[in-house]
Amino acid sequence: MSPIRIFVPGDSGAVSVGADRVAREILKQALVRDLDVVIVRNGSRGMYWLEPLVEVETPAGRIAYGPVRHVDVADLFDAEFLKGGEHALRLGPTNEISCLKNQQRLTFARVGVVNPRSVEDYCANGGFSGLLRALHLTPHEIVEEIVASGLRGRGGAGFPTGVKWRTVANAPGEQKYVVCNADEGDSGTFADRMLMEGDPFVIIEGMITAGLAVGATRGLIYIRSEYPHAVAAMRAAIEKARTAGFLGANVGMHFGQKAGAFDMEVRVGAGAYICGEETSLLESLEGKRGQVRAKPPLPAISGLFGKPTVINNVLSLAAAPWILARGGKAYAEYGMGRSRGTKPLQLAGNVKRPGLYEMAFGITLRELVMEIGGGTASGRPLRAVQAGGPLGAYFPERLLDTPLDYEAMAAAGGMLGHGGVVVFDDTVDMAAQARFAFEFCAIESCGKCTPCRIGSRRGAETIDKIVRGENRDANRALVEDLCATMTDGSLCALGGLTPMPVLSALKHFGDDFQRPLQMLASAE
Repeated sequence: MSPIRIFVPGDSGAVSVGADRVAREILKQALVRDLDVVIVRNGSRGMYWLEPLVEVETPAGRIAYGPVRHVDVADLFDAEFLKGGEHALRLGPTNEISCLKNQQRLTFARVGVVNPRSVEDYCANGGFSGLLRALHLTPHEIVEEIVASGLRGRGGAGFPTGVKWRTVANAPGEQKYVVCNADEGDSGTFADRMLMEGDPFVIIEGMITAGLAVGATRGLIYIRSEYPHAVAAMRAAIEKARTAGFLGANVGMHFGQKAGAFDMEVRVGAGAYICGEETSLLESLEGKRGQVRAKPPLPAISGLFGKPTVINNVLSLAAAPWILARGGKAYAEYGMGRSRGTKPLQLAGNVKRPGLYEMAFGITLRELVMEIGGGTASGRPLRAVQAGGPLGAYFPERLLDTPLDYEAMAAAGGMLGHGGVVVFDDTVDMAAQARFAFEFCAIESCGKCTPCRIGSRRGAETIDKIVRGENRDANRALVEDLCATMTDGSLCALGGLTPMPVLSALKHFGDDFQRPLQMLASAE
């Protein structure tokens, strides 16, 4: 009789709340009770309020229990959880949990399902089927499938991925590169990390596919140093993919076909937020200080070491295998307007049910925060939601019906960015949040352009003057003028987008900048 498989996430988010200790206790209890079990360290399903989420494989499917602490494990065994027995922590069949059931998981379809260290498990769950189809297409046909899908950059800019691939494919050059930007630094974002830790082979498949499409033979994935679990997962997956014949001199070897060469490696960043900007990332990969390059030339024409380079976010590349396997038109059936497919949304901050939710474009902020997220964790009234990372706008409650779509968010004065959504209740100080935006920019600036380097510091100082009651009208006008200069004069999005959270705070939460002077005096 085969051992019973028990799934305990090895995802770093789950590990941070005790998943390793739970896994050890399960093995200990199984040994004491002479039960044959095997622990599979899968990825997180993304329901972080239920972590550690333990799943037991039964004849009726996987049964979930959570959140499980190590002290709960003996009781679970007593309740015969290996047979799906009743317990206070029993959540029922994993796939029937409403929060998971109501998602449209395309990119994250295998996360939490497969063993992320097993290439065999990946293949058994549809992995590399996109690559197999790509091997039967011409490079032009691969690119046109991506174009037809409507896939846009999932890193934040929203540039059409197919157009970028087409540009690199048409650029002359004997050597071309595929670079995966995994320098996920926005506050409240963790989708890239989850995918690298929970389904690393899908990123490898996406990068190979991009290589076939544009004629690149070399790939690099740049991962932030704060993600050691992701670094380990990707390195292990690359070695296994190479051994299995998916990487190397012939990427069709596993399928017994002759194809081009493609190999890849992991590079680890050193913690600079600015290296999430594509040209700074390229500078870092070349061994230089992470500073923004002036454009043109675009990286698609002159990128890594001056060669044509595809540089895409983790989620963009990971969407490619699904598109190739099922067709660009099938992917484009999801979403709305010019925003096609699905968007992995990451909900964090003061929210009852934080986690990752992959949904088709078009869900509103209100649906995400109030219905899926359950409102504020504190139970206090919601005051603001920031979408798009630390450079995203602050939305008041009255704007929560804005659809999560690139154009709709822009029309409302914000941006969707990498899909991070951070929730604040009515205790938040929005003047302090505006000041933080300037301060964050000042700390993380690469220092190359004056509007970003100096403007951010002057902005923080001027916010302080407004809060202290010094010439408030004049200093508010100065902040607005400074923001216009940063938007128009900065070389990259760090300086160019820092005004977005500042101006949205001033516009929607002006009262926080107008504290009565007697209150300020008493506070001092």
